[in-house]
Amino acid sequence: MVITMLNGCGSNTNTNANTDAAASNKKEESKSNELTVWCWDKNFNIYAMNEAAKIYQKDHPDFKLNVVETAWDDVQTKLTTAVTSGQTDTLPDILLMQDNALAKNITNYPDTFVDLTNSGIDFSQFAQYKTALSTVNNKIYGVPFDSGTAVTALRTDILEKAGYTINDFKDITWSRFIEIGKDVLKKTGMPLLSSQAGSPDLVMMMLQSAGVWAFKDGKLSITDNPVLQKAVDTYVELVKSGVLIEVNNWDQYIATFNTGKVAGAMTGCWILASVQASDEQKGKWAVTNIPKLDGIDNATNYSSVGGSSWLVLSNSKNKDLAVDFLSKTFAGSTDLYNTILKTSSAIATWGPASTATNYGIAHEYFGG
Repeated sequence: MVITMLNGCGSNTNTNANTDAAASNKKEESKSNELTVWCWDKNFNIYAMNEAAKIYQKDHPDFKLNVVETAWDDVQTKLTTAVTSGQTDTLPDILLMQDNALAKNITNYPDTFVDLTNSGIDFSQFAQYKTALSTVNNKIYGVPFDSGTAVTALRTDILEKAGYTINDFKDITWSRFIEIGKDVLKKTGMPLLSSQAGSPDLVMMMLQSAGVWAFKDGKLSITDNPVLQKAVDTYVELVKSGVLIEVNNWDQYIATFNTGKVAGAMTGCWILASVQASDEQKGKWAVTNIPKLDGIDNATNYSSVGGSSWLVLSNSKNKDLAVDFLSKTFAGSTDLYNTILKTSSAIATWGPASTATNYGIAHEYFGG
């Protein structure tokens, strides 16, 4: 009887051990099918990433995606802190990085990101300027996401009240934009634009539209930079005239056009995702190019603001999964880009996306 009892106890112990081991293996297997991603805009890149997960899950039903909403400034701060403190285990599998920060971070922390050059992703299908932004020492580290093409988006119903149409804003100068803006403000009481106080985005957009930057030969170029001076003067005039109002933070900025406090938005085309957040304004918006600087050689009505790329972290325990996920979605799915274009106006830099149906259809939110 004692032997029987001992055998019974031994049997239960083995059974429990086997059960625990199976549960542990199942948990590890679950983690092996899961990726964590940091990005920051629920209407844009977070939405796009979640749509990418749905597409990937069609052939990988056990796949799980954990998107952590992380403001861009926090992404940069957490990345720097983790790397400099040696705590890279706090980083995600994939993070989104603004294009203007790619070279700096890759150069400073080259071992932090996975070299994707020979990953099987066909980078020749992306716009060359996008892959160049994440290429350091002939190694490609980023999977391009969106275009940062600068646009002027305006409320056509407000313009109509003041006697204007969207065509009055096409291929114009900044002086003409301010002139019209003053008239619209006088007749409707509504400024055309808003901006975050202290943000350099609008001035940088003006600089790039003339092929100039705030740095020259690796050094800050301010005193001997007439284009920068013109851009700053233009911004000051926008504020003084009341054509542009400043707000304190990003949420307030988005609210200015979503709630009808201003009649437009001017920045990268990714802003159109946030513009569409107001159902009441559907069909009341139109898009054109940006104004060009007056009296500046090589000034154009075209520029770029923002844009971003996906990077895989070297610390990831699922690097192969992360790379495969990106290759099958942002670097391989026309269905993905077809979906996110209509809902979030995420304009691809991946060539094959241009064959997607929605790229040939006018957008109803913007008067299509």
